[in-house]
Amino acid sequence: MFFKRLISGIGLLIVAVSAFYIGSIPLVVLSALVSIIGLFEFYRALGLDKKNIAYLGYIYSLVYYCLVYFKLNQYIFFSIIAFLMIIFAIYVFTFPKYKTEEISLVFMGVVYIPVLFSYVYNTRTYADGKYLAWLILISSWGSDTCAYVVGSLIGKHKIAPVLSPKKSVEGSIGGVLGAALIGGIVGFILSKHFVNIGSPAFTCAVSCGIGSVISQVGDALASAIKRNHNIKDYGNLIPGHGGILDRFDSMIFTAPAVFFAIYFLG
Repeated sequence: MFFKRLISGIGLLIVAVSAFYIGSIPLVVLSALVSIIGLFEFYRALGLDKKNIAYLGYIYSLVYYCLVYFKLNQYIFFSIIAFLMIIFAIYVFTFPKYKTEEISLVFMGVVYIPVLFSYVYNTRTYADGKYLAWLILISSWGSDTCAYVVGSLIGKHKIAPVLSPKKSVEGSIGGVLGAALIGGIVGFILSKHFVNIGSPAFTCAVSCGIGSVISQVGDALASAIKRNHNIKDYGNLIPGHGGILDRFDSMIFTAPAVFFAIYFLG
């Protein structure tokens, strides 16, 4: 199991790093693919995957990513409202085919996964995006690693005994500080390459620290949904890791956190 997890983890990292480095079409395609598979896993966990209305979520996700890629930002908010109105109309005109909760969860899934995860690509489109995008990986996967190491060494106080019994307060703090430290080092090393960031080391450190805090919220949310619906993993697409949401749950929240941290700090 460990070997399988290691190999799949390395493969996943190579794909992610390559897409982050190249940006453009490879990254937006990968982001859209991760989002749609993740959305399917979310709907399946909630028992919505076999409902016809779930397909509207997949279709809208593709439309949304097209708007993001072609920089049609003026239509994005309109499209979200239009999608909401469409599923409300379906709810009304097919009543009582769908429950109110099902309609709400279809919309929630789209905002939770495709919309939030699109900030991976949005961060890459910054003027310094080819460097700043790495902060998302540092704030999510880097933070997870630091939290695991610190928690294993000195973790004593449980941060959420019912939700995540293996995670500690010490590990959580270690994850935040570790991500901030790595981010600051990266910002310092690459400082001469930035063109729009005034204090790269500071901006990167704070952005990673904020991203790490938010990533832990994202991880906890995904765990809460799984426990609430009595499932161990969202899927088995990634050997040894589970489904897409099991691996990218923290990054879904980290991406917009890092994007806006850079926006306000840079």
